[in-house]
Amino acid sequence: MARQPSVFVRSLTMEEGRRLQKISRTAKDPIKLRRAIVVLMSAQGQTVKDITSLMQVSDDYVRDVIHAFNEQGFEALHPKWNGGRPKTIDEQTREKICLIARTSPSDWKITAFSTWSLTKLAEHLIAKKIVPAISRETLRRILRDGKVTWQSTTTWKASTDPDFLSKMHAILELMTPRRPTGGSSASTNSDR
Repeated sequence: MARQPSVFVRSLTMEEGRRLQKISRTAKDPIKLRRAIVVLMSAQGQTVKDITSLMQVSDDYVRDVIHAFNEQGFEALHPKWNGGRPKTIDEQTREKICLIARTSPSDWKITAFSTWSLTKLAEHLIAKKIVPAISRETLRRILRDGKVTWQSTTTWKASTDPDFLSKMHAILELMTPRRPTGGSSASTNSDR
């Protein structure tokens, strides 16, 4: 079995060494910290095997970090978060979904319900061929990102009294607090 060639980080300048030491003491991100320590250990002459046993990481990880640092420098220490699967619904369609969610179902000649639920909105979007398929969670995220919110409508029963509005305004007028007129607004305690 042939011995694998040793992999070491390139020669570091004094400034790079100080910067790596500072990162290894102050880094809040555990990935950046671990990568900086791997590079420092390699710069101090530690072999890949030594680093893997001390850091409890794989040989491939150590080699990848060293190669990346040799090619990219300090940029290789930063984690590259991709944020998951790419969006399958484009921005224009997302805006259209938010616009539809802000409308009433009656605007679409749907009289069975007065407000959208996530399920009903998803069914409507699929029926109108705006999206081929959409989950409730994806729809919830799109609406949240588009700042679309709605509450359940309150059911009001309309009065059959023709004078309802004038009576309602009269009651509201009586309930409105008023300041007394013509009296003094406050008494003083200076007489004591």
